[in-house]
Amino acid sequence: MPADQAAIHLLATRRSSSPDLLGLPGPNAAELAQLIDIGLRVPDHGRLSPWRLIVIQGEAKERWLAQLATIAERRDDAPKARVTARKLQAAPLAIVVVSSPIPDHKVPEWEQMLSAGAVSMNLLNGAAALGFGANWLTGWHAYDEDARKLLSLGADEKVAGVVIVGTAAEPTKERERARADQVVSWLDADL
Repeated sequence: MPADQAAIHLLATRRSSSPDLLGLPGPNAAELAQLIDIGLRVPDHGRLSPWRLIVIQGEAKERWLAQLATIAERRDDAPKARVTARKLQAAPLAIVVVSSPIPDHKVPEWEQMLSAGAVSMNLLNGAAALGFGANWLTGWHAYDEDARKLLSLGADEKVAGVVIVGTAAEPTKERERARADQVVSWLDADL
């Protein structure tokens, strides 16, 4: 298989867009279906599909955000919670990636949860490939019991991330990244 230079460039340069700079238009129905198909194409040891997606857009997103704002005001960290919830507002689309591990399975729960993380990353890459900006967020709303109830999460389910998608109002600035010489080591053959 020959190298796909466009894919290499996309993966080498993909950046998360600032949540406040994501706006309309968002993906249309066909683009959303394609984005979800890309998101689901992940390593999944045992073919368990130990995750599910909750798509939130339009009026449903407005109602969800209003309810999150109410919950944020009841929290001890209300000022910080307000700021975190505000990051979800500008983008027209939110996809909640829910880790739904199957307990006591031969595939360890850790591997199942990593697969949910891979879904989140594939959604980011898919959004970039489709020409959209995206960001993978978590925050208090991923852990707060009242916020979890809004999503009808099961007791063993966890929010792996909320991937927000829209059109970036401006290009995302590059930031310093980890360098290979900082984080890569090689196992010695003389082990």
